[in-house]
Amino acid sequence: MQWFRPGRAISGTARAELDVRVGGRYRISFTGPDGEYHEVGGVYREVVPNERLVFSWAWHSTPERESLVTVSIRPEAGGTLLTFHHAQFADEGARDNHKRGWTEFLTNLESFVA
Repeated sequence: MQWFRPGRAISGTARAELDVRVGGRYRISFTGPDGEYHEVGGVYREVVPNERLVFSWAWHSTPERESLVTVSIRPEAGGTLLTFHHAQFADEGARDNHKRGWTEFLTNLESFVA
């Protein structure tokens, strides 16, 4: 939770429950600056330690709009290359909103690693 949260989450409100195995579920929640509660969850579809995670992604407010996230990592030039792919959006608005949110997550990760 030190980095896997949107930058706009109210400090101390982010929570995560993870069962990282194929078929395992996860749930992440936080409160936004407007006081609105947000919760997302899904199921791990592929778990390859130190290589790849594939999981479904659906907000509790719109569970029918499930999408798919793939995160891959591999060694590269003395570091690690992270490839992030989020697909199967319901529409362009959802895609754009997720792009904004994931940019915040990855900015948090960059700060955490530094």
